[in-house]
Amino acid sequence: MKALVLSSGGVDSTTCLGMAVDKYGADQVLALSVYYGQKHDKELEAAKKVAVYYGVAWKELDLAVLFADSDCSLLAGSDAEIPKESYAEQLSHTAGKPVSTYVPFRNGLFLAAAASIALSNGCEVIYYGAHSDDAAGNAYPDCSSAFHEAMSQAIYLGSGNQLRIEAPFVTWTKADVVKKGLELHVPYHLTWSCYEGGETPCGVCGTCRDRAAAFAANGVEDPAIHGKEQS
Repeated sequence: MKALVLSSGGVDSTTCLGMAVDKYGADQVLALSVYYGQKHDKELEAAKKVAVYYGVAWKELDLAVLFADSDCSLLAGSDAEIPKESYAEQLSHTAGKPVSTYVPFRNGLFLAAAASIALSNGCEVIYYGAHSDDAAGNAYPDCSSAFHEAMSQAIYLGSGNQLRIEAPFVTWTKADVVKKGLELHVPYHLTWSCYEGGETPCGVCGTCRDRAAAFAANGVEDPAIHGKEQS
């Protein structure tokens, strides 16, 4: 294996997976999806479908116990409701703190676990889909460029200079990510983003709003909403 991709089944990580397959070939890519107690565990079904579509090896990891004490609204163990506002509106209430759907140090934990799995499977690089919209305003601090640089150094040193991480979208907007994915014919019709995890996307949570805006900025309909593969 050459690359491990953290694959949530959403737009950003699926675009990362498409990029890795395009660069290394499906037989050299391992997709890793994580269950962490999320209400929208439906995203794992999407991740598996995406892995089958690309013909890559797929592993699922259960890290739910690490977040069992968190009151994050994204987690099934929380009574808090998922906000029905844009991230900008949510941040106006947080006084500089992360939004309520920030899972404590999630990307740090995911990357650390992925590093061990990557090394055990002979991978040289880990891809993950952090982008600048999520980092804006400190909404998700573990999506920032500064976090990425620190984790890159830690994993490179901690792996004996064997493993590096890449966040190809860390300075991009979500609209930029979708633009790249459309060029690569990424199977967005298979992806899932909504934090509610219902039968259909709620359309009003922060990630639904961001997703809709990203596709609209590229002048296309969201294929997951309209039930068709993007040509």
